[in-house]
Amino acid sequence: MKIICIGRNYVEHARELNNPLPKEPVFFLKPDSAILRRNHPFYYPDFSNEIHFETELVLKICKVGRHIPERFASSYYKEIGIGIDFTARDLQRKCKEKGLPWEIAKAFDFSAPLGKFLIKDELADTGNISFSLKINNEIRQDGNSSNMIFSFDQIIAYVSKFITLKMGDLIFTGTPEGVGPVKRGDRLQAYIEDKKLLDFPVR
Repeated sequence: MKIICIGRNYVEHARELNNPLPKEPVFFLKPDSAILRRNHPFYYPDFSNEIHFETELVLKICKVGRHIPERFASSYYKEIGIGIDFTARDLQRKCKEKGLPWEIAKAFDFSAPLGKFLIKDELADTGNISFSLKINNEIRQDGNSSNMIFSFDQIIAYVSKFITLKMGDLIFTGTPEGVGPVKRGDRLQAYIEDKKLLDFPVR
């Protein structure tokens, strides 16, 4: 199982980090060791002083495919969930300044807390899914899939040109604006529509 993460897929998020808008999906990978399951606590790592949250809708791939035409892409996932792409922003900043890859800031252990999944057919319109993140009961991110630069189907079609998608692979589809730091003692709760699917503490 692999984790494919889409970057800069919401206009306002790209702007808040002073990044140019992409003309094609931007993606990077996390290893399976990045997954944090079952609402286990996230333990703040000792190698960073600036861990940021990025809340994202997550697709679970249900069959093998490569070079998938966009018109068939919707048949490659049946479930949609929510997750957090934790980013060591201080490490990422240093890597960017030196022109280095920044997996060290994105792919570290337990950097991808993953919530429960909903069956796609339970959602009225996959192109109009509201999702949000609360930290200590305060809404910090509030997004909608209608604001994505690249849709779910466009993402699947594009990524599969380069990487074979396999059953169980996860695609984190990008984060809206409002990202920021977490600290020890925070409690993160993530929702799709009004359903709470992720709820864990930072320690």
